This record gives sequence, C-alpha cells and structure tokens, in this order.
Amino acid sequence: MTMCGLSMALVRQRFDAGEVEDLAGVVDAGVRAQVRRAELPAGSRVAIGVGSRGVSPVVEVVRTLVGTLRALGMQPFVVPAMGSHGGGTAAGQTEVLAGYGVTQASVGAPVRATMDTVELGRTPDGVRVYLDAEAAAADGVIVIGRVKPHTGFRGPIESGLCKMSVIGLGNRRGAESLHAHPLASAVPAAAQITAASGRLLCGVALVENAFDRPAIVEVAPPQAFHDTDRRLLQAARQLLPRLPVQQLDGLIVDRMGKDISGSGMDPNVLGMWRRLPELERTPDYGWLAVLGLTPASHGNAVGMGLADLCSRKLVDAVDAQAVAANILTAMALDAAKTPLTLPTDQACYETVLQLAARRTDRPLRIGRIKNTLELETFWVSEPVLDDLPGGCAVVEPAAPFGFDAHGAIIETGAFEAAAADG
Repeated sequence: MTMCGLSMALVRQRFDAGEVEDLAGVVDAGVRAQVRRAELPAGSRVAIGVGSRGVSPVVEVVRTLVGTLRALGMQPFVVPAMGSHGGGTAAGQTEVLAGYGVTQASVGAPVRATMDTVELGRTPDGVRVYLDAEAAAADGVIVIGRVKPHTGFRGPIESGLCKMSVIGLGNRRGAESLHAHPLASAVPAAAQITAASGRLLCGVALVENAFDRPAIVEVAPPQAFHDTDRRLLQAARQLLPRLPVQQLDGLIVDRMGKDISGSGMDPNVLGMWRRLPELERTPDYGWLAVLGLTPASHGNAVGMGLADLCSRKLVDAVDAQAVAANILTAMALDAAKTPLTLPTDQACYETVLQLAARRTDRPLRIGRIKNTLELETFWVSEPVLDDLPGGCAVVEPAAPFGFDAHGAIIETGAFEAAAADG
C-alpha cells in the first residue's frame, strides 16, 4: 500500500497464545479453599472489587466468584475498585463497570458504588491507607488484579493485587494518598496495612497473554499478595506484547484508551522514556501521533501527553472532567497535556512523515499500530521489513492503508489479514 509516496505493509508476528483451559474451575477451587481457610460462615457478605482495566474475562471471573460464593451460602456483591477513574464519582464508576459488561443482570449480584472510605492506618512513611466503605462493611473482600508492568514506575511489585487493594479499593481518597508518594515503595507498604486489617478474603491474580486472554490465574490469600505479585510480574514481562523493532522515525497509534492501558498508551510498548525521561530511549519510535480514543474510555484521555501530535477526532472525544479527576489524583499532569492538534488523521500522518524526513536522508521507517495492546498485526514502511525477526510475515490486509474523503484513517479491517492469508 502506498501513501504519500511511502509503501506500507501489514505484518503479522507470532505470540504465545497459551491460556488457562478451565478458568472458572481454577477460580472456583481457589475461592472455596480460601473460604475454608478463613472459616467464613454461611450468610457472610463478601465484596468483589472490580477494576477499570478491562481484564479480558472479567465478566466470567466475576460471575464465577458470585456463583461459588452463593453456593457456599455467602451474600456476594460487586464494588468498583478503580481509584479515581470514572470521573471520581460513584455513578461514573458504575457506568465504567457496565461498559465492561459487569452489571447485576450479567453477574448475578448487586453493584454497590460509593466514594466513601474508611482509614485503615498509616505506613511507616506516613502514607494514609483507605478502603472503600462498602467493602469495609463486608465480612470479606475479594480483589481481582491483573498483574503486569506498571506504566509509571519500576519496582519488584507493580500492577497487581497489592495495587488494587490500596489504590483501586482506596477510591479517590486512597489513590490520592498513594500517588503523593513514590509508588514503588508506597504500594507494597500500604498493602501490608490492608492485608493486616483482616478485611481481605483473597485475591484473584491474572496474567494475560499477548491476545488479552488469561495465561495464568492464581487465587491467593492476603498474606501472599506481595509474593504473588513479585513472581507473576516476571511472567507478565515475558508475555507483554511489543513491536519486534527497536527504532522507527515515526509511529501512528490509531486508538488510545483506559481500557488499553492506565496511561492510555502503554509506555512499556512505546518506550518508558516517554513517561520517565531519565531512562534510555529504547525503543525509540521517533515522532508519535495518536488519532482517536476508545469508546470504553468514557472520555478519559489521560496519557495523550505522551504523544507529539494528535487528531482533532481525539480532542473532540475528551471529557475534561474525567481527565482532571484521574490526572490530579495521579499527580502526573504532563500525561494530560494536549499534543499539537491537527484537523484530521491524514494531516497527522502526513506531518509525521514531514517531520521525520527533516531528520534523515534515508528512506523513512514508519509504523502504525491499532493500539498498544493489540500488536499481533501492525503496519511498517518497506525499509523496516528487512529488520524484522523470524516469525514475522507480510500478509494481505482485509482493508487498505488509507483515509476516507474526510481524512479519517480507515480502521475497519485494516489490521485483519485477507481471507487468503487466514
């Protein structure tokens, strides 16, 4: 496909597609064991904390938890565990859950959202630790956590059960408290306070493969949250989808979103130096343009500040209140800065080419991805093809690389191989 004199090809790379065969069975057995361990009596009220990251089988996991708890005579209910997301309001967080399909009708248990919290204590460094009031009033709390590299800090414990128990279940107040301190130390220390409170029943830890499916699932007691997070983070780093190329002159990202990454676009894919400038520029994708926002983001475009350019389409989709609630909580204001805004997707693409051409005399190395989560297929310009490792193959796309009459990039079918290519 040739655009603006640049030939672009759709490439498919191979990822490990292994996943848990009996997800419901593993979760059911694990929760039954934890209820026995805790000697939780029949009739107990159990809160299930569900976050805003779009864990791929979230409805299945929550429905399984509800079914198991009801079979054991418990009274389960769902609470949002998403810090300040959803605009930092109970109604907004309920809407986010509904967007992921988590409703009373779909999982068989009521959703009880509140921004009220109770304070559990303070860490040795003075970090106040909070817990959602509905969860605190329950007889036990189950945390669902996707274990993965965090998008804003590095440490032996990053995103996972510990973070969900203190930032997710801490609601906006808890998230603000944690984000006022270095997260690499504050999250593990705060999680010790929450675990020691006796309110947690267990956690369901999931590690996803490159296709956003559960590759590992474990049910852990609260005293094992730290060890579980440390161990599974190493596996998650190996499974994290990435582009198989380290250097480009420019990269086009079709969509960013909170359902894609906490930072809208995962800096672990784009290069952590975009979030933490002191780090080495590896990978280095040159000029970065983001074109749109996923509907599941509900207007929250936190992370757009990672890009150099954006399309008016993205800016028009932004809910300023949702962005402000999230970004002020995280105290990462740079991530919410609006990039240079151009009128159309096509203008962004052409400007990336123009900027890149001013930095080099050789043929341009340009890439395009659907988002930073779905990377099995991606577009690159012809000079990149010789650098791709084994396991990558050029495929015929179902839809061309191009733009419509209004300058909007063609998305439908653009990352799918034509029928002849499977």
